[in-house]
Amino acid sequence: MLAMILKEFRQVRRDKRTLAMMIMLPIMLLIVFGYAARFDIPEIRTAVLGPAADQAARALQEPFDVVEIDPSATAETAETLLRDGDAVVAIVTGEDPTVYVDGTELFTAQSALRRAGALPDDVAVEILFNPDLSTSAVMVPALIGLVLLAMGTVVTSLGVVRERQDGTLEQLAVMPLRPRDVIAGKIAPYFLVGLVDLAVITIVGLWLFDVPFRGSVLAFAAGVFLFLFAVLGIGVLISTLSRTQGEAIQLAIMTLLPQVLLSGMIFPLYSMPPGIRWIAYLLPLTYFTMIARGIFLKATPLDALAFPYLALVVLAVVVFGIAVLRFRRDLAPARSRPVEEVSM
Repeated sequence: MLAMILKEFRQVRRDKRTLAMMIMLPIMLLIVFGYAARFDIPEIRTAVLGPAADQAARALQEPFDVVEIDPSATAETAETLLRDGDAVVAIVTGEDPTVYVDGTELFTAQSALRRAGALPDDVAVEILFNPDLSTSAVMVPALIGLVLLAMGTVVTSLGVVRERQDGTLEQLAVMPLRPRDVIAGKIAPYFLVGLVDLAVITIVGLWLFDVPFRGSVLAFAAGVFLFLFAVLGIGVLISTLSRTQGEAIQLAIMTLLPQVLLSGMIFPLYSMPPGIRWIAYLLPLTYFTMIARGIFLKATPLDALAFPYLALVVLAVVVFGIAVLRFRRDLAPARSRPVEEVSM
């Protein structure tokens, strides 16, 4: 038994990647998630509108962060600001003062409502887009992205690595195919499977959890296409960095965990310190969550979602570009060998 224990220790010591993951990953998770996992809301983006907007804005205290003051605006303006994500709370002053709260920002809305208890009796409070503050309505759109992320990252990376382990990837090297053609051929089946998964989980989510769908189907489909391209690119990139399926699973888990907790799916982005928040803006799930929640719950128009759409385009191009370069490097040694040797 002692010999077996010593053998395992030597094997772990030789596997530098696994050893680094065993030591560094827990430290990284503790530091990153210790700062990110916060339910307290340090700031609430607030718009103050109506004839007494200037006076009301001066009276506000933390955590209300005034992002807009417009004395000429009305209740319709308040709804537009909340729908487009420009504010979470909109205070409309005047004869019938009203505080509008974006119910899709669950924790922020709850924090704002607790503080609204100190308002005068003549001030009405209205929750928009998710009036019951339903957790399911907020989580299901983000969970759709999580399912697609897990499928696209893990399954794609394992499929490509299996080709390398079986030796069939080297057979592709002697064929008249460009690296991007090989990648496109490899991810096409997973892309179609992802679309089927999307249809199933979306229908189940809408039916089982009674989640509304108020926006454009085409706008949602565009977000899904861009998101799938990004996550499938991550899966291919992971496969180029892995020698075995075990290594691919390890790297896939390392990409999944940050996206679950740092994407705004659970914890609001603006509750995270700036030193951690920047990581969220490198994650595809961050932008899919913005798109899905906006379209499902608020019917947010395309122009208001331009930034997350553009971010997904950039991420997809960058990830696929790196994956193609690494894939070309992996195919080069096999193409330099004789055909008889590769086919053996």
